[in-house]
Amino acid sequence: MATALADLYGSDPERFDTLVLRDGYRPSDDEEFMGARQKAYFLRKLRDWKEAIVEESRATMAQLQVDSLREPDLADRASSETDWSIELRTRDRQRKLIAKIDSAVRRLYDGEYGYCEISGEAISLARLEARPIATMTLEAQEKHERIERISRDD
Repeated sequence: MATALADLYGSDPERFDTLVLRDGYRPSDDEEFMGARQKAYFLRKLRDWKEAIVEESRATMAQLQVDSLREPDLADRASSETDWSIELRTRDRQRKLIAKIDSAVRRLYDGEYGYCEISGEAISLARLEARPIATMTLEAQEKHERIERISRDD
């Protein structure tokens, strides 16, 4: 058994960042919560998400350099400027999302990923699958949002 684990994980079963998962692997409630496989899965998911955002940003920047707003008509130019303004705001939101992804990766390495920052309880796998950067259980998040809404209304 120890040999099989060494073959699967390498010499250190806690080294989730080098673990190769089989195609189609999905975390399950039947396995250890935030064990090496689940950590490896979420690390890959977070890294892939970040890379997709970065690649999209590169494409946007390249397009901005090509389309230097050469429209002679003022209405066309205004329309283009509005479109690019929206695009740049989207990129700014994605920049903030990258910071959250990086934070989630740090939490993975620190052993805090998957646990609520408020209650310390495990965040459901379904929630982490839908929102891999989640830092709170659904219940804690709803309570936080209710408090925030009440504070805003005052």
